[in-house]
Amino acid sequence: MEIQLQELIDQIKKDGVAEAEKEASAILQSAKSEAETILSDAQAQADRILSQAKLENERLVKSSEDAIRQAGRNLLISFRESVIRELSAVTKENVDSVYSSDAFSQLILRAVEGWAAHPEAGELTVILNNEDLARLEDVLLAELKARMLNGVTLKASDQFDGGFRIEKKDEGIYYDFSAESVVEMLTNYLNPKVAALMKEAE
Repeated sequence: MEIQLQELIDQIKKDGVAEAEKEASAILQSAKSEAETILSDAQAQADRILSQAKLENERLVKSSEDAIRQAGRNLLISFRESVIRELSAVTKENVDSVYSSDAFSQLILRAVEGWAAHPEAGELTVILNNEDLARLEDVLLAELKARMLNGVTLKASDQFDGGFRIEKKDEGIYYDFSAESVVEMLTNYLNPKVAALMKEAE
């Protein structure tokens, strides 16, 4: 009887140990599986964060490059505008200088001679501002007479600051050599050349 009891105790122990080992193995397997899932999720999360960081970095780099390009374009545009303003100021200064010098009367006479050379020119009127007409009238009349340029009259106008206009009498057709028009014409002529030079320098 005692032997049977011992066998029973041994069997119970054996069964208990086997069950405990089985349960421990299951717990260990579950823990291992859960650890792998956690590790896999952590890796996926890390990959997502890394991918987002890479995309954000690329966006920032592109944004910075675009900003630098735009700043460069703005600087170039600003520089061109500055050069054009300076060119316009220099042109105006030179035109004003010529129009206020003794050469102005010769310029008017050459323009009139050029007009008068055409058979269909007819009678011409040279229009000057009040100040220039008062200053140049005697010289111009004497030169017109000396060059036998008949049919040319001088007239004052307060419509422009400097320069002159040549008008075909009674036809309303005129050529504008006012300081403002000449500066605009020269500036428009020079601007593309300046732009081309600056394009070469880029």
